Amino acid sequence: MTPPASASLRLHPSTARAYRCTCGAQVFFRNNTCLQCGRALGFDPWLGQVLAIEPDAEPGVWHAVAPQGSESGDAPLQRYRRCAQMGTPALCNWLVRDDGSIGAADCSCVACRLNRVIPDLGLERNHEPWRKVELARRRLVSQLIGLGLPVEPLSEDGGPGGLVFDTLVSLPGQAQVLTGHAQGVITLNLAEADDAYREQVRSQMREPYRTLLGHYRHEVGHHFWDRLVRNDPCLQGFRALFGDEQQDYAAALNAHYQQGAPPGWSGAYISSYASAHPWEDWAETWAHYLHMRDTLDTAVSFGMAPDEVDVDALHYLPSVLQEEPSPEAEVFLAMLNAWTRLTAVLNELSRSMGLPDFYPFVLSDTVVRKLHFVHGRVEPFERTT
Repeated sequence: MTPPASASLRLHPSTARAYRCTCGAQVFFRNNTCLQCGRALGFDPWLGQVLAIEPDAEPGVWHAVAPQGSESGDAPLQRYRRCAQMGTPALCNWLVRDDGSIGAADCSCVACRLNRVIPDLGLERNHEPWRKVELARRRLVSQLIGLGLPVEPLSEDGGPGGLVFDTLVSLPGQAQVLTGHAQGVITLNLAEADDAYREQVRSQMREPYRTLLGHYRHEVGHHFWDRLVRNDPCLQGFRALFGDEQQDYAAALNAHYQQGAPPGWSGAYISSYASAHPWEDWAETWAHYLHMRDTLDTAVSFGMAPDEVDVDALHYLPSVLQEEPSPEAEVFLAMLNAWTRLTAVLNELSRSMGLPDFYPFVLSDTVVRKLHFVHGRVEPFERTT
């Protein structure tokens, strides 16, 4: 089924995911060195690019290297410092723009400044899980920045709007650490970085997938509900779609864990857990939206054109949104229909390897409207970037 021309996807991703060194070699989001030419690399979160860098005249300062064949002229070079966490097990490759007022001792990047509590890195057993956690968290933060969403640390006085991350370890004789969100604080159990533990929990919870990045996208969804919905005029629209969040949260979760999701839940929710409470429905839908956006951004960054995929995938028409047509709705539907085509092919690729479906979801009309609601909260920020 060929989509109409008006449904073509934007050619430019909001968060670029394909990068090249100045030597022309492909490099990736986590790289700090080009394996082909040996140049140092660093990620500039505000440019959204992995850059080849070289030492400046001042110790500890770096500047970007112009690509081969380019004419840099007399333009001043952007000066950087490496994130102080580069030399820790986190191996953070992010750059901090240097304006002459910072030193190496307090030089943490925009992502690492959001960390409040980290595991004891004096214990070697924490090193590898911490690397995995930090890579997932940096991926999250880079996407939030790419979408134009506000990302700033929690203020010292605990004022509203900020965000911090606590990564904790469950200790014998103490209460188990639970992954969650409370007033801008996102807590993650370090055990989630262990593949065997995470798979065991995923199986027990009957989840289609369970990842570090998925945890972070879900929990940051709670944070952005507080920022974008709680005191916004859109709250009534939220309640019409997701339900009344004023219902007892603890009682709703307890009922969900005891009784499970209601029959036919997939007609209204993206996951069974989303049916537990409107806040969880929002967070699950938000996480799904971020999954869709980042995966599509990656595909487009690498030159894949979902609109040109020859596959008969479900195609959503404007009527599914039950509202008057608008340019914003057209953009959303173009993205959604590109997603259904891309994931149809990705599922076949997974089956070719004898693996479970890459994308084991079917989006009901109600879920599509919920995703569109999330898009409507994100779109104004993206439009201004």
